[in-house]
Amino acid sequence: MLFSHDTEHALGTVVDLVNTGPAAIEEEHLPDLAALQAFVDRNQVSDVRDLDSEDLGAARHLRGRFHGVFQTPDDTDATVRQVNAIIGQARTTPHLTDHDDYDWHVHFFAPGSRLAEHLAAECGIALAYVVAAGELDRLRVCEAPDCSRVLVDLSRNRCRRYCDSRTCGNRMHVAAYRARQRESAAR
Repeated sequence: MLFSHDTEHALGTVVDLVNTGPAAIEEEHLPDLAALQAFVDRNQVSDVRDLDSEDLGAARHLRGRFHGVFQTPDDTDATVRQVNAIIGQARTTPHLTDHDDYDWHVHFFAPGSRLAEHLAAECGIALAYVVAAGELDRLRVCEAPDCSRVLVDLSRNRCRRYCDSRTCGNRMHVAAYRARQRESAAR
C-alpha cells in the first residue's frame, strides 16, 4: 500500500467530489441538499452536522478548486500552490480518533467544521501527501476521448487509464477489439 487507508479514502472522496461536477461530466450531480447528503453518506464523511444551502455552495466551489489540481499534474509548483491554498483556508486541528471500528488514525479537520472545511482539510492533506511522495503522476484525467472525469491511479504498476473499468475502460477495450477485428478482416 502506497498511502495509508485514510489517505486513500480521502483521495477517493476528492475524486468523487470532482466527478459530481459539470467540468468533469457536463452535468450537475450535486443539484440539491439531498444529493450532497448522498455524497456525504456514500463517502462515509464523519462528523458532519446538518447540511444547508451554504454547505452546498461551498462544496461546489471547493469541487472546482480540487478539479484544478487534477488539471496541472505536470506542473508541481502550480499543484503545490493550489493544494497549499486549499489547506491554508481550512481550520485544521489534527487529532487522533478511532471511530466506527477503525484503528487509531488522524483527522485534520477541526471538530464541528462545516462540510467544505472538513473536505478541504482531509482531502487537501491527502493531496499534499501525494505531492510529498513525488506521486503527482497518479492524479489523472480519464483517457477515454469523450470523458473528462478524474481518477487517482493507486495501482502498483500505475496502469490505470480510465475513470471506471466497467464503463470507460470497457468501452475503450471493446472499441480497440473491434478495430483489430476490422483490420484483420480487411487483410
